[in-house]
Amino acid sequence: MDEPLLRRENLLAAIKAIPSFDEAAAARARLHSDRLTKPPGSLGKLEEMAAQLAGMTGELWPDLSRRAVVVMAGDHGVCEEGISAFPQGVTLQMVLNFLNGGAAVNVLARAAGAEVVCVDVGVASPLAHAGLVSRKAVWGTANMTKGPAMSLAETLSALLTGVETAHELANKGVALFATGEMGIGNTTASAAIVSALTGLSPEDTVGRGTGISDEGLLRKRTVVEKALEVNSPDRNDPLDVLSKVGGAEIAGLTGVIIGAASRRCPIVIDGYISTAAALVAARLAPACMPYMIGSHVSQEHGHPALLRELGLSPLLTLDMRLGEGTGAVLCFHLLDAALALMGQMATFDSAGVSGGKE
Repeated sequence: MDEPLLRRENLLAAIKAIPSFDEAAAARARLHSDRLTKPPGSLGKLEEMAAQLAGMTGELWPDLSRRAVVVMAGDHGVCEEGISAFPQGVTLQMVLNFLNGGAAVNVLARAAGAEVVCVDVGVASPLAHAGLVSRKAVWGTANMTKGPAMSLAETLSALLTGVETAHELANKGVALFATGEMGIGNTTASAAIVSALTGLSPEDTVGRGTGISDEGLLRKRTVVEKALEVNSPDRNDPLDVLSKVGGAEIAGLTGVIIGAASRRCPIVIDGYISTAAALVAARLAPACMPYMIGSHVSQEHGHPALLRELGLSPLLTLDMRLGEGTGAVLCFHLLDAALALMGQMATFDSAGVSGGKE
């Protein structure tokens, strides 16, 4: 069996391993929530989160104390087209910042008791650090305005790196995941993916990314339009889309989502780039969708429409657009709160409080 075919078989095995959402466990969680000393539904999304977590894990009070933010890193050849306010070398510099604990996601992860796992799946420069997970599938993608960003073999390699990373962490006891990324140029690739898979025009999917000017925004839209025209990605083939106009770190995150779902682990989806990866994961493996939790609404232009496409209801609106996993890791606190309420609040019976009337 040739290598791409073997990798595809390994991906299909991970997809087939995703368990069904446990509706009975979710129902038990809702019933317990209704018995707590409060009007039914009065804690809103916190109650629904608790039920969703029960359905994902099959447990009423799952232990999610071991958690990780998986930051996939990769470079993009499309940066040659001048679509970012920052040079491509910032990808490497920021990966080192993550590894040294100095980035925003590191600070927020420490506050949430989460580990930051940084994976080099496609950085264009050599990288060496004791804390780095080095799984380079490609040395930066090709310029997608001139042809496919990656080969199918490279795409599958990056995807399986994500699956394997999730499995390795789950084997170590990690029970809750958040998606993070680093890659100058990756909002351009994400916009191209979203346009290719949904039919939305680049005008609806392309945003300002790192903060480009009006002129830069128009150029970025033109670049996405050209990439779609040159590559003609097949809307009905997510792997074709991912390889032609995607990125290694986006493919890696797609794999993390599938891998986490296959181990019944909740995965909190960060901003625009992470949600583009979630869209690819959902198209490849619809069974992983119940394991996704939308974290926040990014300021990136196309994010609200993308969330609607996936049916994700984000928990936060904080006008953020940093990426890295920052919005996702903030939501760990809300998940902790939902589970604490389930496990620690008194019921009407235990507290001797009269329940409400039907």
